[in-house]
Amino acid sequence: MAKLFADVSPLRNSRDFRRLWTGQTISGIGTQLTLVAVAYQAFHLTHSTLVVGMIGFTQLLPLLAGALWGGALADAWDRKRVLTLTQVAMAAAVAGLAVNAALAHPEVWVLFVATAAAAGFQGMDWPARRAALPMLVAEQDVHAAVALQTTTMALAMVVGPAVGGLLIAALGLSTVYLIDVASYGVSLTAILLLPHLVPSGGGTPMGLRSMTEGFAHLKGERLLSATYWIDLNAMIFGMPRAVFPALAVHLYGGGAGVVGLLYAAPGAGALVGSVFTGWCRRIRHEGRAIAACVAIWGTTIAVFGIVPVLWIGLVLLAIAGAADIISAVFRQNVQQRTVPDHLQGRLSGTFFAVVAGGPRLGDAETGLAAAIGGPQFAVWSGGLACVIGVGVLLWRVPELWQDAGGAGPRSGVADQEAIAQVVTELGEGEPL
Repeated sequence: MAKLFADVSPLRNSRDFRRLWTGQTISGIGTQLTLVAVAYQAFHLTHSTLVVGMIGFTQLLPLLAGALWGGALADAWDRKRVLTLTQVAMAAAVAGLAVNAALAHPEVWVLFVATAAAAGFQGMDWPARRAALPMLVAEQDVHAAVALQTTTMALAMVVGPAVGGLLIAALGLSTVYLIDVASYGVSLTAILLLPHLVPSGGGTPMGLRSMTEGFAHLKGERLLSATYWIDLNAMIFGMPRAVFPALAVHLYGGGAGVVGLLYAAPGAGALVGSVFTGWCRRIRHEGRAIAACVAIWGTTIAVFGIVPVLWIGLVLLAIAGAADIISAVFRQNVQQRTVPDHLQGRLSGTFFAVVAGGPRLGDAETGLAAAIGGPQFAVWSGGLACVIGVGVLLWRVPELWQDAGGAGPRSGVADQEAIAQVVTELGEGEPL
């Protein structure tokens, strides 16, 4: 039974990882507070689901640029320095939201600008954080440390939105944003206490050649590319968060509290799923497991779109969240066993661009679909499109179905033997 649960050894064995993990947990909850607050404020000011969706879409280009540049930066600079800069920058962006919310007449354009800036720096933060992890724990603890980061993000996705809705109603939007600013202060303090995290060999010089090297590797790995495409399919068509404020108000007859519950439900499922990740190491056909998880995600989202009962909807969203987090475990396993160490920063940046950029595209797709056929139509049609997309990818990329690399030794890429022990137990989460 113990093998079913996440391993907490890295928290016991590494003080530095414990600091990083604690800071990430607190700042992750703060980030989720802001996510709910921005969506609620945008809908409150404009009464437009399309505007809510476009705020997410506006974050896409800064996030992609930040992730790709940040991946190269993580392989070139001291990763502690990168993380320090990103915490300060993200705190400044959220402080702008707090000032705007305190005005007698808050401006909608500030929501677009501040969240776009925060997304760009978040993109830079992720690859440096992930690339720093193997430098803070022993080799045998790396996979357990990644699984713990998964649990952290899932926990934040539950606590942040659920508490956020209550805090908005009790304290107001400006105070909620300021709590997020303070959470970045905690994360910054934890990072400043870390040792210097200079990449192996002093780092790879930044530049276009550095970035294209990562893309060249991705192009040659059809299975790895397929894991990126299948996640984009799930997030673009099956991520309905842009209509959560509209559903909360018009379908369920609630307010900020119900908005928070809708945002928290997928995270609750993800949290449960991330705790029970031990069995994933025994799955040999990881590609098939990814496809099955994404099909479950799309199906539950489609059913959520046609059921007008709040508690049933929350359960369906939780099931979707559990499927998504298990899919993320297998997707990151594939990445770890197909990417050599010297490319981990750049490919981690690309990975983050996909997993965090997809929901932004999904916001735009959902907002547009809701403008055409209403919020419920946007949800069920997107879920159905997601399931169809899984079938298309299995047809177009047979490597996804044929993959049998999830168990046993890895081979075929530089330094793969050193990575092999990690990937059989690796768990990975994503920001949703």
